[in-house]
Formats: sequence, structure tokens, C-alpha cells
Amino acid sequence: MKHLPFATIGFVATFVGITTFFSSTLLADSADGEKSRLASLAKFTRVLATIEKYYVDDIQIDEIVKKSIEGLLNNLDAHSAYLDEKHFKDLKIQTEGEFGGLGITISQKDGALTIIAPMEGTPADKAGVKAGDIILKINKQSTLNMTIDEAVNLMRGKPGTNIELTIVREGENKPLIFAIVRDIIKIESVYSKKIENENILYLRVVNFDKNIVGDVQEAINKNKKVQGIILDLRNNPGGLLNQAVGLVDIFVEDGIIVSQKGRLESENEEYKATKAGTITKTPLVVLVNGGSASASEIVSGALQDHKRAIIIGEKTFGKGSVQAVLPIVDNEALRLTIARYYLPSGRTIQAEGVTPDIIVYPGEVPHKNNEQTLKEKDLKKHLEGELKKVDDTKVEKKEKAKTKETQKLDKEMITHENLFKDLQLKSAVDAIKVLAIKK
Repeated sequence: MKHLPFATIGFVATFVGITTFFSSTLLADSADGEKSRLASLAKFTRVLATIEKYYVDDIQIDEIVKKSIEGLLNNLDAHSAYLDEKHFKDLKIQTEGEFGGLGITISQKDGALTIIAPMEGTPADKAGVKAGDIILKINKQSTLNMTIDEAVNLMRGKPGTNIELTIVREGENKPLIFAIVRDIIKIESVYSKKIENENILYLRVVNFDKNIVGDVQEAINKNKKVQGIILDLRNNPGGLLNQAVGLVDIFVEDGIIVSQKGRLESENEEYKATKAGTITKTPLVVLVNGGSASASEIVSGALQDHKRAIIIGEKTFGKGSVQAVLPIVDNEALRLTIARYYLPSGRTIQAEGVTPDIIVYPGEVPHKNNEQTLKEKDLKKHLEGELKKVDDTKVEKKEKAKTKETQKLDKEMITHENLFKDLQLKSAVDAIKVLAIKK
């Protein structure tokens, strides 16, 4: 082939570079280990040369090397990957709080492309996609053996364009099909509300972008005299480690928050709480579910180990590995798993998740009005006229209450009606009341 002389030079240069890189390690190894390592590297170069010479299509050497790197990283684990220029740029965009797509976070779980969580208010969330859903097809294309990056590439696109997801969901007899319109994903990562008629602050953290700690601190400082705080991490897929550590530091005065341990001692690190970072000792309850992953698990697990919060909900996703982005050439990098996270007690998150102190499954609060209770209005000689006046007045007041001011209030408060639609949140409110009494 016409490219062979250049390819041969390239192979020699690559091989020399690799052997130079590993020289210090090779000297330390035994003679047998050194021989085996060199033989393996030589085998690799022969495979590349054979593909370039005999493959049915004329593939350039840079494309062969790229595919070999992609295959290597994809076979290590679900989170390691080769990032070309486009993927490297996309990774940077994800931490800035705005990007295009559907608004879901995905992972490989038991070999299936699984939705960790839909981000609140995004097209996927509005369409009804749920945490734990398995993506069977993307626009009629099977996801069998599809990598996470390949799936992300298919799902991202211009705002306003359509995409179809075929979903397998536990409890459903047949696959579900969701037609979703792509949009620019703008995430309000933190928002706060008060519980109606309760002096309780509700903090919802949607994902861990670069602004989480500051936004949470601001919300707490505005509500310093509350009876308790509910931190909602349900369907939070994670994000930046430093923000997870900083969030725990708001509630914990000292001790380890999380540690990471890898193959290399240089990658081992402990992140500790500081007294200066703690701004509140208010009773705390954290809500989690199967869509809570990575940074969410660090926060909930650390607060649980420090006995600083009661964790309520369902077992978390179990993503406890550390990925580092390691540049290899300009605008290209490897996203490589280099360590695992460990909670203060020493337990791992990876594939284990965080088990709540109180297991509560999603659903509405079971309650009903006691229609058999005898009321004044049921008595034979009740004042019908006065009762009618009262009822008319109530209706009139309810109509007047449906104003823009009330709509604004709904954004700032969780009503009793909303509370009774969320059993996990209602359980958190009840737990705060118990903690406040004990305090």
C-alpha cells in the first residue's frame, strides 16, 4: 500500500515513544515482566500494521489509532472514554449550566443504557421519562452495545428538532415510546421554598454545577431561623466534586467528608470539613432515590456517616468512581477512571449506593376525609341560611385567591395539597418536626 512506508516510520516512532515512557517501570520489573511487556507492545503494533495493509477499506493510520484508543477505553469500564475535540468541548459545556439536548443523565447499568435521572423542567422530564428507565432504541436505532458517548451524540441536536426514545420501564408490559423535542437545557441548579404553615426550608439541588455552594449558602442565610432544612437530592445525577464537598461542609464542622483511593498513591486524597465553612446546625433531612448518583451520594452518605442528617427515600444509584480528564494532545483527552470514592466510615459507593435511614417509596400520602363523622351541618335543625352564606363566601374567596400573586406564592411555597402528593417529602417534614422536638 502507498501509505506503508510512512506507516512503518510512524509505528517505529510510536513504539520508541512508548518504550521510553515505560523505561523507568521496565527497569524496576523483573526480566520476565519486561519481556512480556515489550512482547505485548510489539503485538499491538503488528495488529495495527496488519489492519492498515489488509483491511477492505483504505483506513488512514490516524483513524486506526483513534479507533483502537476508543475500543480500549470503552472496554475498561462504563465511564472511561476517549474525548476527541468535539467531546472534549461538550464536557466543558456540561459544567457551565447550559447545553443543548433532552435533559437526561445516562449510564451503563448491568449492560443496559440506563437513565440515571431526567433533569427537572427539561424536555425529557416534561415528556414523562423517569429515573431507572432503560433506553432500548434512539430513533429506531438499537442501543445494544452502544457506548454512553455514542448515545449522547445521537440524543443531542439542534433545539426544536424531534427525537424518539423507546423505553423499557419496570412494571410496564411493553416498551414505551416517547416523542421529545430537543431544547437548550438551562438548569436552575438550586431553588428554595418554604412549607406552608411550617417553619421549614426546602432546598432542591438539581445537579452539582459550579454555583451550588454559593446558592445554598445564600438560601440558608435568608432563612436562618427555620425549624429545619430539607435537602432534596432526588434525581440529582451528580457533577463537580468540589461542590459536593462544599455542600457537606456547610453542615459539618470537622472530619472526613470523602476520600478517594486509586492504584497510584498520588491519586489518594482526603477531603475534610472545616469549622469555618459550617454555617448552620439546624436539623436536616436529605431526600434521595434511585436517580441520586455520584456527588449526590457523596453528600447524602457523608451526612449519614456524620449522623448530621436523616436520609429518607430509596437506595441511590451507586456511582462511586473517580474520573480524571487527562489531555493527550491539543483539544483531545482521556476521561479515565483513576480511583473510587469512600465515605467517612470507609464504605464504598461504587455499585453499592447509599441506603436511606428510612425507606419511603414514592407516591401520594394515603388519607381520606371521614365522611361518617357527624358535623353541625348534618343536624336536622342546623342554620341552613347561615351555612349557605358561609359556603358562598368561601367560594368567592377561593375565586379571588386565584391571582398572579398566588401564582407567585406557589413558586415560593409548597402547599399542603402538594405535600400530600409526595409521600417522601411529607415523611421528611414529619422527621424535621421530631428532630425539632428532640432538640
